[in-house]
Parts: sequence; structure tokens; C-alpha cells
Amino acid sequence: MSTLPPSGEQFEISYGEQRATIVEVGAGVREYVVGERPVLDPYPLQAMCDGGHGAPLIPWPNRIADGRYRFDDVDYQVALTEPGKHNAIHGFLRWRAWRALAHEPTRVMMGTRLHPLTGYPFALEVQIEYALDENGLSVCITATNLSESACPYGAGQHPYLSPGEALIDACTLELAANTRIVTDAERQLPIGREPVRDGQYDFSRPRVLGEQTIDYAFTDLARDDAGRAVCRLMAPDGATAELWVEESYRFIELFTGDTLSPSRRRRGLAVEPMTCAPNAFQSGEGLIRLESGQTHTSRWGTRLI
Repeated sequence: MSTLPPSGEQFEISYGEQRATIVEVGAGVREYVVGERPVLDPYPLQAMCDGGHGAPLIPWPNRIADGRYRFDDVDYQVALTEPGKHNAIHGFLRWRAWRALAHEPTRVMMGTRLHPLTGYPFALEVQIEYALDENGLSVCITATNLSESACPYGAGQHPYLSPGEALIDACTLELAANTRIVTDAERQLPIGREPVRDGQYDFSRPRVLGEQTIDYAFTDLARDDAGRAVCRLMAPDGATAELWVEESYRFIELFTGDTLSPSRRRRGLAVEPMTCAPNAFQSGEGLIRLESGQTHTSRWGTRLI
């Protein structure tokens, strides 16, 4: 009798030299490679997902202070999933079993239903499509409000761009963003905003990351004519891992992985697309109001260049 790995059933897709593996538990991307070169830092088949590697963050990314929020004049309390900092973090669906609604050679559609919970008495139908083509891996998250009333909603994901065999210290980082959301040191909750121009968090001109520690959200992203913002991690092996977001994602969190286990630290740079800001369930910044029956779609993607 075979034993499933901790991340459950594995759904592999491929296109040419590209290969990605999507998992049942959390519906995240466990690995994405081109040939033998990882584009996203993976986690082992026989290990639990650590540090949110590749996981969708629904119905909110990042943190809710004290797990409390007010919506339509009603106060709610969700479970504290970051108890040491007295926060609720990264939504409800990271450890849920998802199902494959469709699985073809180059794409897989994962789905689940979020039933009403204490503190979030709303129902969502959620689908995530992963697809490979000549432009790399694209990810489309769709959520529909099945409730009779409006609900608060945000979406995010937690991929780590890979530096190959190096540490991220030796990589060059590029992200054109005008603003950093400043957080407190104890609980990592927003306390303000600051422009990054010409400062230590200005990566609009590519520069070596070095030993710099980062765990902040950036916004006011520079975008091309198609509305896409791009983050690039250029490694010593000459390869560049790129992540793009469409306009539905107004924020990108960068995390250098310094709090992961020693063997995993700085092995990848988390570049987290987020539709809303940290603590958005309280601040309302970027928070999406999903009316009954309404659907929201957000798209991001990654590739090796």
C-alpha cells in the first residue's frame, strides 16, 4: 500500500523543457523547473510545505491584527494562526485538500469550496488554474461569493524565486516600486508608508541583494502598457527568474527567508503577489468587497529568462 506524501496527490504538467508540480494540500505549486534549473525554489516531495512555499493565500494574504475585523457594521474574530504575534495569517486554505477539476498535459485546474467558518461566515467557490506555455507558468485565481450577502476578500500567493545553486545574497534584484509599507518589528503590522527612491529598498535599478534582510510589502508598482508589474532575480549562473502580476495585484511582498530553518534560509526570494495590503481586513486598503454571486479573478505568472 503506497503512502501519500505530506502534500497529498501530485499533479504534474509540462511544456517542452518546463515542468511544474501542483499539490493537493493547499493547491500550491511545489516545484517549477526549466530543464534541471528551478525557477521557483521547491520543497521536497516527502516534506510538509514550509514557509508558505508556493501556497495560495485566500481569503486574505499576510496578517490580520488580533484576528479581528469589522465588515458591514458587524465585528468578527477569526482564529489566531500566528499566535506568537497575536495575528491571523494567510487565510484558511493552505492546509485544505483541494481537488483537480481538470488535468491536461499543460494545465491543471484545482478547486475547493470554503464553507462558512466562525469569524468568516461566508461561502466561496475557489478555482486556481496553472498553465504552461511558451511564456512560462501562468496562475489564475478565481473566487465566487456563494453567500447571500457581501463578503470581504483578498487573494495572494507565496512563490519563492530560485537563485539556482547560489544563495540569494549573490543575486541581483529588480523591482520598480515607489512605496514600501513600513511594519513594526514585533508583530509585522503596518505602521506607515515611505517612498523608496534612492534608499536601501529601492530596486528600480537592478542591484546585488547581498545580506540585506527584507520582509515588507511594496506598492505603487511601475507597470508596462499591458498593466503588468515585474520582479526579476538575476542569479550568478546567468539565469533570471521573473515574476509578473496583472493590475489585480496592487502589492508585492518581498521576503528573504531569514526566519526559515537554517538549511532553507535565503535559498529563495519570496515574491508574493497580493491584491490587498497587510492587515487589509482592518484598514480596508485594497480589500475587495465581493457581492453575493460576484466573481473576482487575479493573474500572475513566472518564467526563466
